Amino acid sequence: MLMIQHVSKCYQQKGWFRIKERIQAVKNVTLTLRQGVCLAIVGESGSGKTTLGKLVLGIEQPDCGAILFDNLNVCTTVKASKKLLQKNIQVVFQDCQSAVNPKMKIKDIIAEPMELHLSLSKAERVKKIEQLLVQVGLASSDAYKYPHQLSGGQLQRVTIARAIATEPKLIVLDESINSLDLLVQISILKLLKQLQREKGFSYFFITHDLHAVQLFADEVAVMDKGEIVEYVSDITQIHNMTHPVSRRLLAARLPITCKHSSQPQGFDREEHVS
Repeated sequence: MLMIQHVSKCYQQKGWFRIKERIQAVKNVTLTLRQGVCLAIVGESGSGKTTLGKLVLGIEQPDCGAILFDNLNVCTTVKASKKLLQKNIQVVFQDCQSAVNPKMKIKDIIAEPMELHLSLSKAERVKKIEQLLVQVGLASSDAYKYPHQLSGGQLQRVTIARAIATEPKLIVLDESINSLDLLVQISILKLLKQLQREKGFSYFFITHDLHAVQLFADEVAVMDKGEIVEYVSDITQIHNMTHPVSRRLLAARLPITCKHSSQPQGFDREEHVS
């Protein structure tokens, strides 16, 4: 479904009077993401994982290589193709507060992509918004609230509802749980996993938290200095990773577990789509 083929991206770091150097943010990356699979992209700060996410979303363009989604180049300038890509590739950002307009009601925030990509009457749109809110664990009455009236976890659920409103095939999760407390992180991961099971979504999960990866992802690619330095196609083998960056990330992972359990209460990996 998603094919990243020998993609590279450089940035120029500027000084006061001249260009100092070229920063290789992504270097010759090749990856494939299948339908219904969660691929985690992990790495330390500055590893290039966020830049890779921007390339997948079409926010940035690669210097070389290609990114194909259902055989469409994500950098296409063809209007019809670009609109189809925007419908089928959605994103949930880390900072849910910055990702929404504070002056808009929740119903209008969720309606934004629907108005662009779905042919619905006003009544159909209202009904779908209410259904989406319930689907992500909120009350339909929350549609008439403003962002400041919701908690961080609730607002992140709103951004998830907005992301799934167009029934996309791929959702980019850009550090989407990192700013939330641990219990809320678990509830959001459970919600995303349930949606994956019900809708067959693919996830491009950008994070530095290997514990969340272990709970949620199917496959993992480790980035360092713009390159993929390790790839695991079976998440149960995550503890066998050998690259120094992988070992550091494993050692630093947060223990979002119960005292005598390897996973949080209510979080069953056996339910996971693979």
